[in-house]
Amino acid sequence: MTTDALTTQVVPTEPDLPVGARRVGHGVGPGVGMIGIALISAAAFSTSGSFATALLHAGWSPGAAVTARIALAALVLAPPTIWSLRGRWSLLRRKALPIALYGLTGVAGCQLAYFYAVQHLSVGVALMLEYMSPVLLVLGFWAWTRRRPATPTIVGTVVCIGGLALVLDVFGDAHLSLTGVLWGLGAALGSAGYFVIAGRADPDLPPLALTGVGMAAGALFLVALGVVGALPMHATTNDTTFAGAQLPFWVPLGALAVIATAFAYSTGVVAARGLGQTVASFVALSEVMFSVLFAWLLLGQLPLVIQLLGGVLIVGGVVLVRLGELRPRP
Repeated sequence: MTTDALTTQVVPTEPDLPVGARRVGHGVGPGVGMIGIALISAAAFSTSGSFATALLHAGWSPGAAVTARIALAALVLAPPTIWSLRGRWSLLRRKALPIALYGLTGVAGCQLAYFYAVQHLSVGVALMLEYMSPVLLVLGFWAWTRRRPATPTIVGTVVCIGGLALVLDVFGDAHLSLTGVLWGLGAALGSAGYFVIAGRADPDLPPLALTGVGMAAGALFLVALGVVGALPMHATTNDTTFAGAQLPFWVPLGALAVIATAFAYSTGVVAARGLGQTVASFVALSEVMFSVLFAWLLLGQLPLVIQLLGGVLIVGGVVLVRLGELRPRP
């Protein structure tokens, strides 16, 4: 990630919109650049499944893998976080609430809720529920402002969700339980919180500071859960199998922390601030498409035709949402 991306100009929040619900980058050039950053972030996030699977197969508990992932990412982001603050430590005190909410919802809460959801649901249904967050944002904006979203935004929402259902093939062996559905919706709320806080136009708090300090807050929260016994923690130094090769455990763990967490979250905050949380959350749906691609490249699992069709629908839905966000409103 380049320095230019981290110093992206942020447009102040419009006074009549809820926190984070502003329209930024109306120009074609900046919008395309921000969408590119959002896609890079989604691709980085999509590698987490492959890296985490290697650790889980080696004997790691999900709680330990998630905690180690976030804690190491916080350490990686510590130097650039300190540099971005450059002595303005009072910001951490004044922005303590959004930083804490970011760490507890978008970092720790979302991942933990998804973990518990997959204990009761198929992976496809759990992901479908988690990625309902863009719909929650659109409906939340509608309820907050009492203004109906633009028609392209509504149509794009429906198209995206339909495309996501095809990509995940949720109609195959899907099974439902009330507990799992509630955890899945909890993951969606955590994801929505991530986009709302990350997309807030706050020129005082650098994106790296929000990401790095929020990551540390999320890690401390998970460690506290482990200490009191609420989150099972078990790790091992056994070698792992990744992409058909035997590797030391620290290889997938390092990639999980650096690529799928530190880099993914940092670029995700930049994209959310540049696009607004609604558009950024819809572009993040491409994470599922990237997951299919990496499964094909690393595991030899060829995507189905219906999944490719779903990918086309997701891209079309994102375009419609983008058009709806750029329409002038009274």
